[in-house]
Amino acid sequence: MSIQEFNELQSNEDQKICVVLMKEIGKHLPEAESKIWHGHPVWFLDQNPTVGYSKLKDCIRLMFWSGASFDEPELKQGTGKFKDASCRYTSVEEINLYDLQRWLEKSKIIQWDYKNIVKKKGKLDRLK
Repeated sequence: MSIQEFNELQSNEDQKICVVLMKEIGKHLPEAESKIWHGHPVWFLDQNPTVGYSKLKDCIRLMFWSGASFDEPELKQGTGKFKDASCRYTSVEEINLYDLQRWLEKSKIIQWDYKNIVKKKGKLDRLK
């Protein structure tokens, strides 16, 4: 499945959210590799998962794997030992493009090493 196909499977409003996210991520992370990973669109920098989105029961969740280190109050930190943070959208009007661009810029320079997490037995190291 492609990212486009994933987006097309969503409801009308969720499709609009997904299309905006896909375009903005592609525009601000042109060097990233994108693919469906574990059933969701994900963008990778140097094989490290950086940003992606998924369909939850009542929203589209935008997640940054290293987002807990961005110091952004709009991003809610995940639970557990990982450094992820996310926000949720139920309508395209909720997407603040200025915030999204800032988060995407931070995702380039603030990264934790998820690529080697299995090899390092769950230990995350800061990259860059």
